[in-house]
Amino acid sequence: MEEDLKRINKYLSEVGYCSRREADKLIEAGRVIVNGVIPEMGTKISPSDTVHVDGKEIRYANKSFVYLAFNKPVGIVCTTDTSVEKDNIIDFIKYPKRIFPIGRLDKPSEGLILLTDDGDIVNKILRASNNHEKEYIVKVDKPISQTFVERMAGGIPLEDLDRVTKKCVVEKLSTYEFKIILTQGLNRQIRRMCEYLNYEVETLKRVRIMNIKMDMPVGEYRELTKDEFDELNKLIADSTKEYKPTTFRRN
Repeated sequence: MEEDLKRINKYLSEVGYCSRREADKLIEAGRVIVNGVIPEMGTKISPSDTVHVDGKEIRYANKSFVYLAFNKPVGIVCTTDTSVEKDNIIDFIKYPKRIFPIGRLDKPSEGLILLTDDGDIVNKILRASNNHEKEYIVKVDKPISQTFVERMAGGIPLEDLDRVTKKCVVEKLSTYEFKIILTQGLNRQIRRMCEYLNYEVETLKRVRIMNIKMDMPVGEYRELTKDEFDELNKLIADSTKEYKPTTFRRN
């Protein structure tokens, strides 16, 4: 039946193999096989179809999902492709189950990133239009002026991206440090905003994602608490992606 069909990327996301975005990359690279054949992007499959990634069959399993908060060190790359990048987040954490990061935090930056094997929740959180807050503490190379604070908060044109950043909250913390709360996630956004105003970022640390606060040492992770997970689900309840709430279980 037509209602039983779903796109391959959605299937790989639902079974907890990877996010839809990562699934699209795997499909494009020819690493996904359906019934012995390399599928086209957007192909729909039925429950009777057999799906392999890199030669391994991927199917649903009865399990509880994993939700982790991790304090990423500088130098670690947020990728699941361990064959390409040796300093990757998956090898660093060495978690016993397959998990993947929700979004990215660039290599020179440190701080909070969430990881899970729940593909559905990934896609809801990643939608910038949902206005989910991310908070950063940034140190720059010269004294912060009031003009800098006002311009950063008001929106910065990023010509190479043909975008103007959304208005955001910026607060000066000390001569060289400021706090910034973003609701969008453009590539290297804070660094590009500072560069536009002739400032250079020396350190950048993410300390909060929505209701989840970073409270563990650099290089360590912890499971989300039930209260954190319940609040997270409330915050993403109105997100513009289909979503069926999952039951929180501590592994």
